[in-house]
Amino acid sequence: MAFEYVDSQSKISIAAGADLSTKQYTFVKLSGSGVISAAAATDVPIGVLQNAPTSGKTAEVSVDGITKLKASAAISVGALVGTTSTGTAVALTAGTDTTKYVLGQAITAAGAANDIITVAIDCKSPNRAA
Repeated sequence: MAFEYVDSQSKISIAAGADLSTKQYTFVKLSGSGVISAAAATDVPIGVLQNAPTSGKTAEVSVDGITKLKASAAISVGALVGTTSTGTAVALTAGTDTTKYVLGQAITAAGAANDIITVAIDCKSPNRAA
């Protein structure tokens, strides 16, 4: 079962630059209008959305720490994770996914797409999966 450790999280509050009401626990990135959903597997997200704001409302974003995250497919415990074009977590392989950013490591497993897992994230200093 997924969990989060709120005391471990560094959070920011910023305007939602789009309707994010269906994007809770997915990666978001900065835009000129606030935060929006990650839109490419090579994006560098600012963090994981903790609430479900509509456009212009306050988005609560965890930039590092232990958080819940929606999976795009099955993910094993210990897997390095990055983002998909929909902001969901995907397992990355170092040395193979070299154009993508490692944004965290899975603490719990996902059996299928849309499972909510626990991930230790660090979006403040992402590195390529080289």
